[in-house]
Amino acid sequence: MSPAPLPLLLPDGRPAARAWTLDPALTHLNHGSFGAVPEAAQQEQQRLRAEMDRAPVVWFPALPGRVAAARSKVADFLRVDPRDLALVPNASAGASVVYGNLPARPGGEVLVTDHGYGAVTMGAERLARRWGGSVRTARVPLDATAEEACAAVLAEVTDRTALIVLDHITSATARWMPVKEIGAAARELGIPLLIDGAHVPGLAEDPLAGLEFDVWVGNLHKFGCSPRGASALVVRSGLRHQLYPLIDSWAAEAPFPERFDTQGTIDASSYLAAPEALGFIERTWGWAAARDYLRELADYAERIVGEAVTKLTGESAAVDVGMPVNALRLVRLPDGLAATRLEADALRDRVAAELGVEAAFTSFDGVGYFRLSTHVYNTAADYEDFAERCVPVLGSWARGTAERH
Repeated sequence: MSPAPLPLLLPDGRPAARAWTLDPALTHLNHGSFGAVPEAAQQEQQRLRAEMDRAPVVWFPALPGRVAAARSKVADFLRVDPRDLALVPNASAGASVVYGNLPARPGGEVLVTDHGYGAVTMGAERLARRWGGSVRTARVPLDATAEEACAAVLAEVTDRTALIVLDHITSATARWMPVKEIGAAARELGIPLLIDGAHVPGLAEDPLAGLEFDVWVGNLHKFGCSPRGASALVVRSGLRHQLYPLIDSWAAEAPFPERFDTQGTIDASSYLAAPEALGFIERTWGWAAARDYLRELADYAERIVGEAVTKLTGESAAVDVGMPVNALRLVRLPDGLAATRLEADALRDRVAAELGVEAAFTSFDGVGYFRLSTHVYNTAADYEDFAERCVPVLGSWARGTAERH
C-alpha cells in the first residue's frame, strides 16, 4: 500500500505551493492540461516584456540571438543536440509544421491511434484530405503492453502509409506508448514518424534517448512549468531541410533551426523565460527528486480516490493501464459521467464552478475517467479532500444522470 508522501517544502520551510500564484480558494489537481508557472518564471517573463516594450527597436533585431541561447538551454535539459531543436508555441503547432511541410503524397494514408490528441488528429485528417488520401486508426486497448501496442499500430501499416503520428504519452488515457519499438520499425520501413510528446518534458530524465523518429515535439509549459507558449520541436532526419515555421519571416532562407528563431514581432518572452522555469525546479528540489515525488503522490492519489469511488459504486474504479505514467493516472468514474469528450469537458467546468476543484476528466471508448495529475505543489491532502468531499457529489450527479435517462 502506497503511503502518503510528505509534502515538498521550499528552502525556507514554506509549502512548495507558495512558489506559485495559484488561487488558494481552488484545489489544483490538473497540472497536466495547462501547467502552472512558478512565480520566479512569471517575474522573469514580465521583466523580459518590460525590456521589450522599453526599446522595441533594440529588442527585436537582437531577439534571434536570445532565442538561440534559450533553445540551447532547453536542448541541454532534454539532452539533445541544439542543432536538432527549434522552439514553437505548442505541440500542436509543431505537428502543424510537419503537416504543412511534408511533400505531397497523393492518396497517402496517415496512421494515428485511437488515443491520439484530438487537435493533432484533426490536423492529420486535414493533411490526408489535401493528399486525397485518408486517416487510418490503430485501435490500442488501454491495458495493452508495450509489445501489444506496438503490434496493434504496425498491423495497420499499409503500402500507402506516408506518415505515422504517435503519442509519447497519451493525453486522454494517461499511458506511455512504445515509441522506441515503433520508431525502429518505422525507420526500417522508411515511413516518417511524428511523435507527439506534449506531456513528456520534465517527466523523464532523458526522454529521447535511443529513439528513432523524424520529428518529436514536447510542451515545456506542462510538467516543465514554463510560461505557456513554449515547446520544443526536435528533428532527427533529413526532414529538417523541409521544415519551415508557420510564419514566413526574414530568416526564411536560414538553415534549420535558425529559421525558427525569427518570427516577426511575436512575443517570444515565453521562449526566453522557459529556462528559468526549468532551472527553478532543479535549483529548489532537483528534477530527479521532483519526479520521485510526483510518482509517489500519484500512487497514493490513485489509490485513495479509486477506493472512494469503489466504495461509492460497489464496482472497482481501478484502471488497468498498460504503460502507466509516473505523474498521470486514471480512476474510473461512476457510470453516467463523462462518457464523451464534451461531457467530460462539461464535468470539468461544473466541478470547478461548484466544488472549487480544477480537475481533468476524460473519455475513452465510451467510459469516463478522472485523470489525476501531480506536481511538486500538490500534497496528499489535495487528493484526500477530493476523495472525501467531491467523490460523493460525483456519485449523486451520476445517479441524477441515470434517473434522467
